[in-house]
Amino acid sequence: MHDIEPYHNWQKYYQADKDMRSPFFGREYSIYYENDVYGYYIDPRWDDIGSETLYLKILYTDYTNNVAVIELFGEWNDTLHNDIMHLKRNVIDRLLKNGIDKFILIAENLFQFHGGDQDYYEEWFEDVEDGWVSIINAPEFILSEMQKYRLDYYLNFGGTLQFDNWRTLKPKRLFELVNALMQRRLG
Repeated sequence: MHDIEPYHNWQKYYQADKDMRSPFFGREYSIYYENDVYGYYIDPRWDDIGSETLYLKILYTDYTNNVAVIELFGEWNDTLHNDIMHLKRNVIDRLLKNGIDKFILIAENLFQFHGGDQDYYEEWFEDVEDGWVSIINAPEFILSEMQKYRLDYYLNFGGTLQFDNWRTLKPKRLFELVNALMQRRLG
């Protein structure tokens, strides 16, 4: 697991630790492996959100288009750790306060999903009244579990939101593609 790094080719466009409006502003990254998932150390550049198993990296934020691209890593476990609460309170709420209402969550590095209560999903859905939350590149078994918990009412995922080539795109182009798909989905 320590070999899985957050995507770093967009750092010339955005760095959360240098953005005063980011929840990770001023964060200094260690060269030492300190955090772990399932007892396996993870790359020190993943950001800790207060969860035991879910980490992330804000890859891009555009305050003009009100969008944030967030790469997820680890296990999203609402059953045992209420990870949606940590994500919502420690990251999403801060971004919402700064006008972000469109979220692209990259989920290809999620190893497991365990659902729980829907309260935080419902709150997030209501908070982005004119925006949306999309999940791209989640493994099929993750999408299946999310559907089982009926999260497709609050989150958009699957189908055309599987972007195998997202790394070849610049952040604004990824936003344009996802935004166009979301406009079609939401009508």
